[in-house]
Amino acid sequence: MTFTVSLRRPFVADHFHDLPGFQEDRHGHNWEVEAAVELASEADETAFAKALDTWVELVDYHLLNDLASLAGRNPTAELLAEHAFHHLQGATLNPRWVRIREKANYWALCRAGEAR
Repeated sequence: MTFTVSLRRPFVADHFHDLPGFQEDRHGHNWEVEAAVELASEADETAFAKALDTWVELVDYHLLNDLASLAGRNPTAELLAEHAFHHLQGATLNPRWVRIREKANYWALCRAGEAR
C-alpha cells in the first residue's frame, strides 16, 4: 500500500530577472515550498523530510541567480518548483508535485509527468 504525504517549508531568497524586454532589480521574497511524495511506508517520511530540508538549505538566504544549479536560467517560481521536484527525485523519492509560493497571490506547481 502506498500513500501520499506532503510537507511545507519556508525559505528566504533573493533573485532578479534580466531578460530581453524585462529587467528588474534584485529583490527578496519569503518563499514557501510544499511538496507531496508517494511513499511505500511510514519509515520513508524521515527521508522525505530530510530531502526537502536539504533542498531548502541550498536556496535559503541565497541569491538564486548565483546558484550553480540554476546557472543561465531565470530563477522564477516555476523554475524553483521544477528544481525542487528533480532534487526529490534525485533523493530516490517519488514526488507527485512541488509547489513554490513566491508571494501570497503567486505560486507555481510542477507535477509528476510534467517535469522536464
